[in-house]
Amino acid sequence: MIHCRSFSPPASRGREPGIDDPRLYSVEELLRDGASIHIRAIRPDDRERLVEHFQGLSARSVYFRFFGAKRRLTDDELDRFTRLDFVERAALVATLRERGEECIIGVGRYATVPGATRSADTAFAVADEHQGRGIGTVLLEHLLRIARLNDITEFQADVLGENNRMLEVFAASGLVVTRSLEAGVVHLSFPVEETERSREATEGHERRAAAESVRTILDPRSVAVIGASRKPGTIGAALVANLKSAGFTGRIYPVNPQADEIQGLRAYPRITAIGQPVDLAVVAVPAAAVEAVVEECASAGVRGVVVISSGFAEASEAGRIAQQRLVRLLRGSGMRLVGPNCMGILNTDPAVSLNATFAPHWPPVGNVGMLSQSGALGLAVLDYVRQLNIGMSSFVSVGNKADVSGNDLLSYWADDPRTSVVLLYLESFGNPRKFARIAPEVARQKPIVAVKSGRSAAGTRAASSHSAALANLDIAVDALFTQAGVIRTNTLEELFDVAALLSTQPVPAGPRVGVVTNAGGPGILLADACEARGLQLPELASPTVAALRTLLPPQAGLSNPVDMVASATAEQYARAIELVGTDPHVDALVVIYVPPLVTDPEEIARAIARGAGMVPAQRPILSVFISSKGAPPLLSEGPRGRLPSYSYPENAAMALAAAEGYGRWRTRPRGTVSKLGRLEESAIRAVVDRVLAGPDDAYWLAPSDLATVLRAAGIEFAAAEQTSPAEAVATAERLGYPLVAKAIAPEVIHKSDVGGVILGLESAAAVTSAVDVLAERMRAIGAHLEGILLQREVRGGIEALVGITTDPTFGPLLVCGLGGVLVELLRDVSFHLTPVTDIDARDMIDRLRGRRLLDGYRGMPPGDRDALVDVIMRVSALVEVVPEARELDLNPVRVLEPGKGAVVVDGRMRVGR
Repeated sequence: MIHCRSFSPPASRGREPGIDDPRLYSVEELLRDGASIHIRAIRPDDRERLVEHFQGLSARSVYFRFFGAKRRLTDDELDRFTRLDFVERAALVATLRERGEECIIGVGRYATVPGATRSADTAFAVADEHQGRGIGTVLLEHLLRIARLNDITEFQADVLGENNRMLEVFAASGLVVTRSLEAGVVHLSFPVEETERSREATEGHERRAAAESVRTILDPRSVAVIGASRKPGTIGAALVANLKSAGFTGRIYPVNPQADEIQGLRAYPRITAIGQPVDLAVVAVPAAAVEAVVEECASAGVRGVVVISSGFAEASEAGRIAQQRLVRLLRGSGMRLVGPNCMGILNTDPAVSLNATFAPHWPPVGNVGMLSQSGALGLAVLDYVRQLNIGMSSFVSVGNKADVSGNDLLSYWADDPRTSVVLLYLESFGNPRKFARIAPEVARQKPIVAVKSGRSAAGTRAASSHSAALANLDIAVDALFTQAGVIRTNTLEELFDVAALLSTQPVPAGPRVGVVTNAGGPGILLADACEARGLQLPELASPTVAALRTLLPPQAGLSNPVDMVASATAEQYARAIELVGTDPHVDALVVIYVPPLVTDPEEIARAIARGAGMVPAQRPILSVFISSKGAPPLLSEGPRGRLPSYSYPENAAMALAAAEGYGRWRTRPRGTVSKLGRLEESAIRAVVDRVLAGPDDAYWLAPSDLATVLRAAGIEFAAAEQTSPAEAVATAERLGYPLVAKAIAPEVIHKSDVGGVILGLESAAAVTSAVDVLAERMRAIGAHLEGILLQREVRGGIEALVGITTDPTFGPLLVCGLGGVLVELLRDVSFHLTPVTDIDARDMIDRLRGRRLLDGYRGMPPGDRDALVDVIMRVSALVEVVPEARELDLNPVRVLEPGKGAVVVDGRMRVGR
């Protein structure tokens, strides 16, 4: 069965990833009010449920569905509605668990129109009490996916003109809907093929629903603590105490069958005994009791559950199975779950003041939202942010991420007015493709800063192509973060260094840094650290230097960094900050202070704050207080508010460089994605479908098939023909000279490694000799020579690699690099998740150390950079058409001189089910 919260965008027309058998269709979805429901294929055993659903419809809803009065469903109708082939006719139901039983609350169906060309009628019926929640929209989106799978091209629907809600469902789909009106009935027709607008509409529905579901958890009106305890030092006691001490504005219900009162609050034996609505349940009971507790929460109508208890997937195989049961229990119950194995959640909004954690610390109120996948680390984080005075808007410890994920939280924080910066501590990814869609939309408005642990756990896996051998899990993470605009830091210290800057200062408009210091050494360290990270320390404008000369003593250094010497006074600090901070050549300002004996640190801090108030608000200001006592609080009491302060220059340079890089990403164009036409797609699919029709799970494409696929994708492939040794000369005469001869042997992966490639064949005699040599070389290594590939030789150009490898978690990764056969030695490559835009492709090339070769390094001919960009984009488009691609290795790609294009001279492609 399919069990996922949502599908990725379709890989290609007519193929939906994850749908093996529509009759087993089963997904959990979120509605616009944040509640979850279960969408699944209708089954023959749904007859009674369908009757109950119909009987629960009001006369008005029955009239809208059947265009007239109808008292019951006949046996023939029940058979027709529940026994479907899911090709010509399909139906999905939306279900909820009520009193432990599955109930149908919505039905959507289609049936092909007799005599019409792949056109289908569609209709929906939603229970009256659940109308207006988006159920019809969700059913339509999933029916469209099944219809595309079955090559249905058009949906039709007849809707009564007064049925506004159903008309709104079709209008909100993002599809191009044609309307006609006759006798009060609106006839709708629309193509089922996904469009950019319909994809955006679907993703918008998903994000808003996910955000609302998180909001119900972080903004509850009442909280029940199941496992509350009177015993000090226990988690159950700490949870109740924290809710009280934080000043939670709602009702608190301790649940403990052995107590009547806990910490001055009435206690209840079970959640169903409370008798009042409960929005959030925090569960801290032994793992074995969690399932029963969550089932009671579902019966009580609880909206969200936070499971603190451990002993699930993180502990053992039995725990993993128990966690799966827990998720199945949630499915269709209307609830969301945080955890299990987490430390809880908090929301510092004064209107909520929710501390549903067992942490001993309440963080400062601020604008930083944070996710931590580690509960223990979360405890340290809440203590650390207090020391650094970094204000939090909300904090969520997601634990095992059985349900609520980082993608859900990103959707919430995207529109949360109290959150300006998002911090992520991640140990794993659940749905990186969805992250790749959501994170860029958030990052264009709010910076996302992340630490991802486990950089070396995966290592480089053994693989049979250059593309795969160059990739590992951490490279995939880097590629994902780079394209999503996420600032990745190596350590938690760096994470909070960046957060301290971005939560208090604007993003720098450029890389130019002005520095004011009272000590030359730290200024030089900062300059070195800045330039090592791509920042610049420009010369200051002449008026600025002249003003500084009149302000500072003769021994002061007036270049950038501005060294005011140790005796610099508070007045000199304030005025120098104003002068350098307003200089037209400066985008950001760093102020360094080393406490000497002759000045008072607090007086200097007050002066820095005062001077910062004279700097334009769009320029960030950072301070470096090199003192064991840290920065005085007075530093943040000026007109600019809190200024980030660092203990060492290198920390400030790192944070500023990260912010500047993020600023560049945010302002760059989004670019366009290359797509193949239907004819090209059909030609490619004909090859791939034929190859995959065999009995094995995966296949390497024959050279002739690869050539067909590449040329259909618009990628130039050097003319080649596979031949037998006996026919080699005749084939050579047909192709023309010069030629390259390549051995075809299943045991050989990299032909050049074993002498399986011979260049420069200019005659029939040379071809005959090459065939004999290749046969002998294959015998020498015990390989079977199946044939010879003769190919027109492409001379000159710069050798490049373009390829694809598929990660089990991240999916297709596109790689490009320079170096040809040396690419694995040089490892000068860049990666990107597909699809790749033209901007992304150029950025991939610009990230290569050898990119200067394309510009004509030391008198060598330059390369056709635009042609290499085109190859990268077409490979990306090819992968969208062939989601079954497992590996693709185009190496070498000869990048010819500008205007002459790029030609693939060797390649391998593996496809698999």
